[in-house]
Formats: sequence, C-alpha cells, structure tokens
Amino acid sequence: MREKTIAVKVGNAIIGGGAPVLVQSMTTTSPKDVEGSVKQIVELAKAGCELVRITVPTQADAEKLQEIMEKVRAVGVQIPISADIHYQPRAAFEALKWVEKVRINPGNFAKEEFAPFVREAKRMGKAIRIGVNHGSLSAKILAEYGNTPLGMVESGLEFLNICEAEDFDQIIFSLKASHPKSMVEANRLMVERLKAGGHKLYPFHLGVTEAGEGEDGRIKSAVGIGALLIDGIGDTIRVSLTEDPVNEVPVAFALLQAAGLRRTKAEFISCPGCGRTLFDLQSVTAEVKQRFSHLKHLSIAVMGCIVNGPGEMAGADFGYVGAAAGKVTLYYGMEPVRKNIPQSEALDALENLIKERGRWSA
Repeated sequence: MREKTIAVKVGNAIIGGGAPVLVQSMTTTSPKDVEGSVKQIVELAKAGCELVRITVPTQADAEKLQEIMEKVRAVGVQIPISADIHYQPRAAFEALKWVEKVRINPGNFAKEEFAPFVREAKRMGKAIRIGVNHGSLSAKILAEYGNTPLGMVESGLEFLNICEAEDFDQIIFSLKASHPKSMVEANRLMVERLKAGGHKLYPFHLGVTEAGEGEDGRIKSAVGIGALLIDGIGDTIRVSLTEDPVNEVPVAFALLQAAGLRRTKAEFISCPGCGRTLFDLQSVTAEVKQRFSHLKHLSIAVMGCIVNGPGEMAGADFGYVGAAAGKVTLYYGMEPVRKNIPQSEALDALENLIKERGRWSA
C-alpha cells in the first residue's frame, strides 16, 4: 500500500496524491548548449520520460532556460522541466521564471535566501524539490549529526520548516546517497519524522545517486529504489546511470513493474530449471518471449515441470508447463485447460488459447 502523500502540481503532471509514480531523468548538457539540451529533452520524452531535470550552475545558465523551454514546447513536448540548483540563489530565482519545478540542495543553498525564494515560488505556482544529498550536507549539520541518514533528515526538515512558515506545501523531498542502505534508511526515517511531527506527508523522489553504469548501476538502483517502493514510499523516481540518459528510462519502468506499480511490457515468469525440467527451458522461454512480447497487458509463465510449476506461477495469466517428455500442459490462471499437447504444437496452441479467452491484441 503506497503512502498517502499530498498532491504536488508540476506543470501538467501531478506528483503524489495517488498519481502513478512518475519517471524522470536528467540531461547531461550545459544549458548554454541550447540545441543539445533541447535534443536530449526531446529524446527523453520520446523514450517515455515524464519529467526532465537540467543542471543550472549560474544565472547565465538559468537565463538560457527561456530559449530551451520555448524550443521544447515548440516541437510539442509538454513534459515538465525542472532546474537543478546548487549554491546560486540568483540562478534559482531566474529559473523559477521558466521551468515548472526547481530543486535546491539544503547543504549548499544559502538559508537566508530560502524564504524569499519560497515566497516567489508560491506566487508563481511553481514546485520546489528539497533535495538532500548524503555527500553535501552543510557544515552545521555535519558538526551536529555527522554524515548520516539522521543528518540528511535534519537537513531536509530545517528547510521544510521555512516552507511551512510561508504556508507553502508544493514540496517534493529527495534524500539520496550513493550507498543504497543509507538512502533507504534516510527516506524511511523522513517518513517517520513527518508523521510524528504532525507535518503533511509530502511526495518523495527516489534515487541512488552516483549508482554507476551497466550492471552495477542497475543493481544498486534496484536495491535502493525497489526497497522503498515495496515499502509504499516513492512518488517519482530517477535511475541515475553513467550512460546516455535515455538508458535510464526503461530501467525505471522495469523497476516500477517489478514493484507492481506500473505495467509497460509483457511479464514473463520462468523457473531456473533443474533435473526435473522436461524441455529446453532457455530456448522455449526465448521463443515465448519473441512470440508474445507485444501483449503488454499479459503475464505468461514458462515452467519446466508440474512439481512446482502450477504453484510457483500463481498470478500469471497463462502458463506453459512441462507435463511429460515432449508434452506440455497449458494453463489459464491456475486451471489446466489444454493437457499433454505435443511440444511442437504448444506455441500455436497457446496463441489460440489467448485469443479464445479474449486476451489477444495486435
């Protein structure tokens, strides 16, 4: 069960409030490279990304956001754009003019500048992400709490108190670390503190920062983001990879599907195989995927034998289960409906079964 966070409006999107978990990514370009930034935003949108963040180091960079936004909207891309600010309050104020959300880091954003910034965001109807990073806590927080999940939470709450004093609640929290364990602990603790302190439960943005590339980056992200999604925590996610940012999007959707929160592709369940397996499990699984992967609304199980197969595939829409040497039984849910079919005919029979049950789509 997802935590019941408040709804935060970010352009044409809603984060929190029960809305689907939103997938976001970040450009790797400088805002001064207007054409390159626009190109990446468009590519990310085409890949299914639902919010794009741009780093904005200086006021001069922030001023380029106007041109970037105009060009992005001119080609019909309407997803929200967020500016990522560190150190430069002037850049943050400038960015508010052009984008729908601004992320600030309490560890390096001047606290005395934050209340005026909040008032301006409130006046303009923009959202703020209070984005705490494990590696960039303020000297004050480090001295009192150390570089710990508790320090991350206290850093975020310090800036939240300013927002609440200004009667501003269009806030998204993120508490990120390069170590999944620290990131998970910080987010869980923040949820507890918000509830215990009588605060509203604001939406959470999840990510393992500096996760890396390839398998390492994907595993770290799956551990950190996945653990919290299973807890019911998380309203928007970013899988940070040292790769083309477009590569982050399918991984994010796969994580959401694994957590039972979004369905974007067909789901295939298959056993690892053992001495009881009655056919070449790897080749048959590959054939099933190739033939039925376009059926994004379905889950199909491929199981090597009847010992564990029917029970372990509980929840699948259809099942392909080894029944005897060269024989397959097809299941609809938990019901065996085509028994002892010759394996050479089983794929055609499975297609026909899916069509008979009204579950086929071109």
